[in-house]
Amino acid sequence: MSHASAPAPAGHATAGETPEHLRSWELPPDWRWGAEGRWGEHRHYQEVVDGLGRSLALVSVPDPQHGAWLTGEARHLAHRNHPSIPTTYHYWSGQGDVRRGPGYLRRWLAGQTVGARMAENGREGTPYVVQLLRTIGSTLAYVHSGGATHGAVSPHTVWGTPSDRFWLLGWEWAMPRGEIPDGYAPDRARMSVPPEWPADRWTPTAESDQWQLAATAFAVLLGELPPAVDMPPIPLVCPECPDGLARVLGRALAPDPAARFHTVSALLRELDRVVGSTRTSMVVSGQLLSPVAARNTEEGRLRWALGDDYEVRSRLGAGTFGSVWRVRDLTLEREVALKMLHPEVAGDSAAVRRFRREAQLAGQLAHPAIVPIYDWDSNAGVAWYTMELAEGGSLAELVRRAGPRPLADVAAPVEQLLDGLAVAHGVGIIHRDLKPENILIDRYRRWRISDFGVARVGGEEAAGTTGTPEFAAPEQLLGEPQGPAVDCYGVGAITAFVLTGRPPFGSGDGRYIVARQLAGHADLGPLPPVIAAWLQHALAPNPDHRFGDAATMRDAWRAAVSDALGRERHAPWWRRWIGSEATDDE
Repeated sequence: MSHASAPAPAGHATAGETPEHLRSWELPPDWRWGAEGRWGEHRHYQEVVDGLGRSLALVSVPDPQHGAWLTGEARHLAHRNHPSIPTTYHYWSGQGDVRRGPGYLRRWLAGQTVGARMAENGREGTPYVVQLLRTIGSTLAYVHSGGATHGAVSPHTVWGTPSDRFWLLGWEWAMPRGEIPDGYAPDRARMSVPPEWPADRWTPTAESDQWQLAATAFAVLLGELPPAVDMPPIPLVCPECPDGLARVLGRALAPDPAARFHTVSALLRELDRVVGSTRTSMVVSGQLLSPVAARNTEEGRLRWALGDDYEVRSRLGAGTFGSVWRVRDLTLEREVALKMLHPEVAGDSAAVRRFRREAQLAGQLAHPAIVPIYDWDSNAGVAWYTMELAEGGSLAELVRRAGPRPLADVAAPVEQLLDGLAVAHGVGIIHRDLKPENILIDRYRRWRISDFGVARVGGEEAAGTTGTPEFAAPEQLLGEPQGPAVDCYGVGAITAFVLTGRPPFGSGDGRYIVARQLAGHADLGPLPPVIAAWLQHALAPNPDHRFGDAATMRDAWRAAVSDALGRERHAPWWRRWIGSEATDDE
């Protein structure tokens, strides 16, 4: 780990740095420091990887005087049970001979704050805002039911995962005032201040929490926080906002607390009434539509077909033949991903058969590195299947968001991918479209293979142009016969992408890519020699010159990683600081 400087501003992310206050800590055997860390208000959140390979968040305090404050926070979180509250897994007191603590462990959350997302993407549409209100509103209602308040709801304390699941953070403030050090309060520069609060005092109430919830929704909808006084009519500043939603926000943002909803639960009931159900009205693509109008849209057709079995939360992505949605299974009370065919494709019976076959192929493969399929169904001309929701998004999103990943973080997931492929190949299934977008990341940051849409089963014809050019083997781009070696190539290309941040043979025109492939001109950057050699073997243009199968490739990867990380551990610290080029010279 690199040497770090003084604490960074709240919200700042660090990569590969060990904060000063953690340098003397000793993790349990078989645990290691992760690559990411984030600063919050009076808190630091460091990724750690436990002995089972799961990424967890270690919450600690840079100021040793705040140990009791942190202990109280961990205790309160340990007794809270809500799907949008990251509860405490374990607490390290720092007492005795153990050189770690105080700090507590909780779930590691992929993604970013809503405020950071706003800074990158600007304002969001109505469905996103309604989902935020429902999720964070239910969290506040749960907190209020226990006689507590939050007091710091803002775009900087609402966290969104790549799959658009929301979490409420800032729990260092949701404690009895006597457990918070004297003179400390949330940073007013990072949130909207309710109009009833005195200029020099922090006085959270259930009514002020409601106002801050609505202010956060207002900010997401319009791109800026609302004023505490002289609030303009929402229809005036946001004409596209549905009238019912505008009325809910306007009442919750009333300057007089007595004029707001009497509880957040009442706000949520009114929100459900004006947004409606499939029998009255639907929010579709930012508009409140009647059922007849909604059924002319893809989202509306999906909502209508799912009825009362699933609640559609948000769209996660789309491709040529279908789209993927985040939905809630109302029977089992869990969130899942739902893949549906586009309406214009669903009318083709052959396409529907291929789609069902995709679900069946993936459903046959029970392995930790393969996304599990839950169910298949169709209704009202809509065909879909449900699968595990990957809360960490895809590898493509991870690299785009955080850049290339260190070898230590990539080692175990790549081995798991190859193990999963070995299982698939063992029953005659070849994926044929491995790419970063099809490698999803679960809540513990494990990588999982998805999308068997162009997979081939043993005995079927295996030729024709398939795959995505940047990650497809030459024989795929040239339309030649294809065997398991195309998947071995795909894992090699994905591994190179994750380690370097770019496809090994560039992007763009497939003819340009295949020319570089056949010439062996892979751009692998300054990687350790044993890793570069493994990649060259995996990316060989001739499939006969690649690894014989996924299991052999996995074993070779394990040996290469052991060699590379062993050299790194034994290198002087200043050479590790300089980078892998210094290590390569040894």
